[in-house]
Amino acid sequence: MKCSFCGKEIKKGTGLLFVMLSGRGINYCSSKCRKNVEMGRKSRKVEWTDQYQNEKKARVKK
Repeated sequence: MKCSFCGKEIKKGTGLLFVMLSGRGINYCSSKCRKNVEMGRKSRKVEWTDQYQNEKKARVKK
């Protein structure tokens, strides 16, 4: 299972699960990721996330 914000792998028995009223579950690996979502940050703009790193590699290759 992967974190919905940073994309890192979550070990079994750890992390946070937020269930929306619609029934959709959002997984977080830590409170750091949960708080970043609550502040309205986008994962592609935060340097320590996997999504940012993947986009950075794609920009450098061009």
